[in-house]
Amino acid sequence: MGTVTANYPSGLKTKVEKEKTDLVEFYNEATEDYRFWSKDFNMHFGYWIPFITNVFRRDTMLNEMNNQVLKRLGLKDKKAIFADLGCGMGGTMRYALEKNKQLTSMGVTLSETQVKEGNKLLTGNTGVILKENYNQTSFKSDSFDGALAIESFCHSGHDKNSFKEAHSILKPKGKLVIADAFLKKKVENLSPSSDFCYQKLCSSWSLERLGAIDEVVAELKAVGFKNIVLEDISFRVAPSVLHVPFAIFGFALRKLIKSGTLKKQSINNLKGSFFALLSGLHLKSFGYYFITCTK
Repeated sequence: MGTVTANYPSGLKTKVEKEKTDLVEFYNEATEDYRFWSKDFNMHFGYWIPFITNVFRRDTMLNEMNNQVLKRLGLKDKKAIFADLGCGMGGTMRYALEKNKQLTSMGVTLSETQVKEGNKLLTGNTGVILKENYNQTSFKSDSFDGALAIESFCHSGHDKNSFKEAHSILKPKGKLVIADAFLKKKVENLSPSSDFCYQKLCSSWSLERLGAIDEVVAELKAVGFKNIVLEDISFRVAPSVLHVPFAIFGFALRKLIKSGTLKKQSINNLKGSFFALLSGLHLKSFGYYFITCTK
C-alpha cells in the first residue's frame, strides 16, 4: 500500500532498502522520545509570536506552528479534506480537527507504531492515519482540498517525487504548505563548520538531505505548482530550538534514571537535536521556511 516499487541494481537496492529500514526504525523509536518533547505529540519545532505565545511553554509554540500552517492552507470555516504527508502521531491533524469540526484528514507515515498509537489518539475525530509512503500514496488524483508537510519531506531529501505526489492528490486550486528547514546554498558551497553540522544532522535524524531552497522552489514550479510564496521564519522558530539543550538534558536524565541506558535511536535523536541547534547558528547556510503553493 503506497510502496515505491522501482527496479534498482542489486547494490543500490540494498542501500535503498537499508535507508528505508533505518528511517522506519527512526520513526518507531522516536515516538517515545517525542512524548517528552510534546505532550500533544507535535513532532516539530514551534512558532513564536511576541506577547501571544509563551516562550517558556514549548507546546504553545508547537501548536502555534500547527495554527500557522493551517492558516496558510486556507480551509477555515468550510467543509474540506486535507492530507498530512508524514503525519507522525497525528498531532497536527488532531489540532486541526478539534479547531474545525467540518474538516476531515488523512495522514500517512511509514511507522506501524505511529499508525497504531496515532489512530488511538484520533478516536472521535474525523481523521485516520495510514501506513503509506508519501512519495507514492494510494490516494486518487484530485482528492484533497489541501496538503501539508511539517518537517517530513526532509526525510526523503526534499525529493521532487514528494512534490509530484502532493500535486497529483490535490484538487485544482488546492494548496500545499511545507514547513521545514532548508539549505540557503548548495552543499558544495557550505563552509567547513556548516558542512560538519549538516552531515551530523542528517546522519543523526535519518535525513536523506536538506534541499537548497532555490532548487526546491524551481522543482515545485516544474511539477506544476504556482503562486509560490516563500517565508523565512527562522527567527520565529528559534525560541523553540533554544529549548533543545534543556530537553536533551531532561530527557537523558529521566531515561538513565528509569532504565540505566539510552537506546541507540534515542542517542541519535539527542545528537540530532544538538546539531539542529548548532545549525541554527549558521544563519547564512540554514533557514526555516514556510512554502505555500497552489495546484
